[in-house]
This record gives sequence, structure tokens and C-alpha cells, in this order.
Amino acid sequence: MDNGQIGKIVEDHQGELGSLISILEDIQEKYHYLPAEALKTVARETGLSLVDIYGVATFYKAFSLKPRGRHLVSVCMGTACHVRNAPAVVDEFSRQLDLKPGETSGDKEFTLETVNCLGTCALGPIVMVDGHYFSNVKRQDVGKIIEKSRSGFEETAEHLAKGVFPVEVYCPYCNESLIKGGGSAEEHPSLVLDAAYNGTQGQVKISGLFGGGSVQAEHLVQPDTLLRLSCPNCRKVFGEKTRCIECGAPMVSLSFRGGGSLLVCSRLGCENRKINLNGIGVSERTSETPLEHHAG
Repeated sequence: MDNGQIGKIVEDHQGELGSLISILEDIQEKYHYLPAEALKTVARETGLSLVDIYGVATFYKAFSLKPRGRHLVSVCMGTACHVRNAPAVVDEFSRQLDLKPGETSGDKEFTLETVNCLGTCALGPIVMVDGHYFSNVKRQDVGKIIEKSRSGFEETAEHLAKGVFPVEVYCPYCNESLIKGGGSAEEHPSLVLDAAYNGTQGQVKISGLFGGGSVQAEHLVQPDTLLRLSCPNCRKVFGEKTRCIECGAPMVSLSFRGGGSLLVCSRLGCENRKINLNGIGVSERTSETPLEHHAG
């Protein structure tokens, strides 16, 4: 492990609110887990308590303190997937990989895990492999998914499903859902965030459908206004993750429980949103989702 590279990751996120989560995300993306020595370096570089850092690293399911395989297989066992026979999918992965959930193969090729939610409940059972989503998975699909992971995923548009689908998004600080009832223009629950702009406080409702462009503000707001977005549950302000490629405004990072994030542009009127899954980004502006086509 290169302590200099860890230091550079910390430096890249200096001054960001909630920067610790971003730092840990970047370390895990590089090493596929969080090495103990890396966490000690983060503590030295940031001045944060090692106890607090371990607390964050163990609170979020997306982080791992143990080495993972080159291919990470995550099977959703949330309620919507469970009732659609997800346990049978887990059993088949266990049989074909000779692994129990939570185990890594001796050759470090595969890690098998179960998660509580992958954010696309309407399309379950959901399996995610190396950042690629597979929807409506059946037992007979498992061998094909394993074969795909071994041979390598093709990143061309023809291998990506296109369309609109609901997302389940959570606050990265308090882990409370940001999806509320009440409907949006698409008659689907909305992503609700607190927003501050020009001295005014209010809420914005953003379409809870990835691929849907509805945005509604509580008060009259001029297009192109920059919003300071925060969690309506814990009131923490979402830190800037990156800059919008469409308008240059800050994009804030919201969490999928079980791993990954949804990046939302903070400029009212800009509809750019992007899903990040283990370092693979999918932009809503291209209507591409990370759901792999597969037989069955």
C-alpha cells in the first residue's frame, strides 16, 4: 500500500463537508477494501479519531475491512427481491462458486455477498456484479452472469438497457430514506430535499424515477438558481462530490443502501443526474441504466 497515494486522496477532498465518506470510497475503489494501514493514514492526515473512522467504515454496508475478490457479486435480499425468490438466486451462486455469502474464493477471484437494497426494487430480484446491474434474475441466469464476469463486461450502449426506473435513495449521513410519498409529475414518490437559495428556505421535489425529469420547488425560483441542498431528516448539507458536465454546478452525492450513489446537480433547471456504482458512472442524460440484458 502506498501511503503517499492515500495522502493524495485525503488532499483531494480537503474542505469538503462529509469528506470522510468520499475519502473511504476512493480508497476502496483503489484497493477493493479498506486496509487497516490506510485507515491509520487517514486518521493522521485528517486529525480524525481512528475510532470514528472505523465507526463510519463499519456502519455502511458498502465498505469492507476484509480483502474482496476481483469480482464482487452482490445479491439483493431486500423485501421486494426476497418475495421474488432471491434466496434461490443466492443458493445458486453459492453452489456454482462454492462460496457462502460473505466469503471470498481462495484464488481471490470472487466474493459473494448479500445486501439489503440496491435501489431498484421494482426490477428485482437484482444482482450487481462489478458495478453492473442484472434485473429479474432467475436461478437459470446465474451461470450466464458468472460467465460474463469472467469474460469481461462490454461497455457499449447496445449491452445497456434503456428506460425509466424508480430509485431508492438515502442520506449518506443519517441513512434515512429521501424518497417520500405525495407523487411527482410521473405519479411516483419523489426524491425530497431541503433547499436554500437567495436567503429562502424550502424544499424541492425531484422525480423519483431515474430517467424522469420532473423538478418542483416549494417557492417560486428562477431557473439556473444554485441550490444549497441538505437532508430534510438530519439537516446536514450535502457536500460537493464533483462538477456537473452539463452546467458546471456542484453535484451532491446521495446513497443507495447496499452500495453506490446518485449524483444530483444543484442547479435548478439542470436535469443531469448520474448513478455511480463501484466507480462505473451512468448518466441520466443519455437514458442509459446499468441493467444488463440477459436471457431468461
